[in-house]
Amino acid sequence: MYKGIGACAGIGIGRAVLVRQADLDYSHVTFAGAETEKARLAQAAAAFTEKTTAMAEQMKQRVGEHQAEILMGQVMMLSDPFMTGQMNDAIDQGQCAEGAVDTVCGMYMDMFASVEDEMMRQRATDVKDLKERLLKILLGQEDVDLSALPADAVLVARDLTPSMTAGLRRGSIAGIVTEVGGATSHSAILARAMELPAVLSVPGIVDAVQDGDCVVVDGGEGLVLVKPEDGVLLAYQARRDALLRERADLTHYHNQPTRTEDGRQVQLFGNIGSVADAAAVAEASGEGVGLFRTEFLFMDRAALPDEEEQFAAYQAVARQFPDREVIIRTLDVGGDKDIPYLGLEREDNPFLGFRAVRYCLKREELFATQLRAILRASAFGKLKIMLPLVTCLDELHSARTLLEQVKADLDRAGIPYDKAIPLGVMIETPAAVLIADLLAREADFFSIGTNDLTQYIMAADRGNANVAYLNTPFQPAVLRAIRQIICAGHQAGIPVGMCGEAAADPLLIPLLLDFGLDEFSVGASAILPTRKRIAQWSAQRARQLTEEVMALPTASQVQTYLKTHAQP
Repeated sequence: MYKGIGACAGIGIGRAVLVRQADLDYSHVTFAGAETEKARLAQAAAAFTEKTTAMAEQMKQRVGEHQAEILMGQVMMLSDPFMTGQMNDAIDQGQCAEGAVDTVCGMYMDMFASVEDEMMRQRATDVKDLKERLLKILLGQEDVDLSALPADAVLVARDLTPSMTAGLRRGSIAGIVTEVGGATSHSAILARAMELPAVLSVPGIVDAVQDGDCVVVDGGEGLVLVKPEDGVLLAYQARRDALLRERADLTHYHNQPTRTEDGRQVQLFGNIGSVADAAAVAEASGEGVGLFRTEFLFMDRAALPDEEEQFAAYQAVARQFPDREVIIRTLDVGGDKDIPYLGLEREDNPFLGFRAVRYCLKREELFATQLRAILRASAFGKLKIMLPLVTCLDELHSARTLLEQVKADLDRAGIPYDKAIPLGVMIETPAAVLIADLLAREADFFSIGTNDLTQYIMAADRGNANVAYLNTPFQPAVLRAIRQIICAGHQAGIPVGMCGEAAADPLLIPLLLDFGLDEFSVGASAILPTRKRIAQWSAQRARQLTEEVMALPTASQVQTYLKTHAQP
């Protein structure tokens, strides 16, 4: 039995198909002169663009627009004159085309890999895929083709890159196992999109498995079993069949209102980082967008997106949800999200440093451009603006003052916008919790960001494995903070939502309902399971459970109690 990170729940049973890495040694390639090497590079880049565009269209048809967007991001990166210019500079210094690709892509990989945020680190994998495929083209090698797999194949690889998975077909794959990758890696995103059980970051699994071995993938528990005994195999087959029946049952909740067992209606939104994500939320019958992470518009590029580009993205999302709320979080940069061209100084403690709303208020021109784009897009839907990492009223006051100035500019230009657009705050710091009553008097809504809130309350870096035991929303301190935030919001008459990971945790849903949470915002794949879970609880049963849980003194006791008693 092997342990890894469960990236997509479910049970997959099948025969192993090992995906082996290509030999990309180019030490035998000799430098043929700068002009010849630049021509080779240009030809390889053109071939890469043609192939990748075709693969993206193929993936869009089979899996979805978001996955195709990952591949097109590679095309955009390679078309950036800054990156190609660096490669040509390396050639001018005497490197062959292969060496130039290796050197420049390696620089970008190191840059992204050094960032603590896992979604940013995933960019390193995307650049690695770009590098390896360019090298294959230059060396005359073919890409890995996974379009003709045997039925019930379990893919076992060091990593599954975007290009490898372009040809995957639903129905031919039973599961995915890799040696690297996390919950936001491309392998994880693909697995969830195709509803494939997946376990990632399993050390040594490629050497432990042979082609044709029977493999069980338990994506819920993060377990991989190789050549299991007959009795164990039968037990997993029974669990797989039960899970498939349960998944089929979720279709009943598609396009249904989100209501508790006794009829209380709440809102169920989706978290997004792009226009493609918005399409996935709409397809899953999400009732709006509870968090649009706009920093992803600023990443994977060499310069700021201008007002028109931002406006187009916000407008496109607004049109996906006519008459439904879309909450746009202003630029949340800094901390573990570094964007090189912004020139952020290195800080000893970036999570407590110059980030999020603090950065935006010091960069008024950048902030005003984003606010102007959001306001213009608000003429096409029900947009809301949310400020991240607010710790004091001064920040809310300053942001509102700038917002009013931008509104006045639009009025003078005769540009339409929603004059009553709500301005809310993301409650994710202990300071915001302690003054939640004061913030609620002036904010139009709250949204609880449990990922940062937990890390700050527990003083435990969520990227540090050594303190992971502290970093859980089951901590009594975190639960008390969540209850206090919701109470403060309701006393002031404003709605309170949650856009952190805890909103989709089935064990916490009855507590959040009893606390009075108005809006749950989750990933697209969690929308139907969350709707079903909410429908299984009544106010009375949730209250009884909450009273017992809130009297428990430790996180382990809370979690154990909920695992035993928080079943419908």
